[in-house]
Amino acid sequence: MLMSNRNKVAKLHYMPNGFRPLSAGDHVLCAVTGKAIPLDELRYWSVEKQEAYATAQISAHAHLPEGEQ
Repeated sequence: MLMSNRNKVAKLHYMPNGFRPLSAGDHVLCAVTGKAIPLDELRYWSVEKQEAYATAQISAHAHLPEGEQ
């Protein structure tokens, strides 16, 4: 039986210039909103926090110091 990666959350290792799959899937979840982000649309992530973000605005907000959020 073939296993499908459709509708499955991928686990990734985020690096400065890309990411490496740790487990198969077709999307990741935004760390702030929980929105599914297809892997081919994933553009924003934190190497330090090892988390993905749906938009540039969400990513910038997530990187503000604690008191400025």
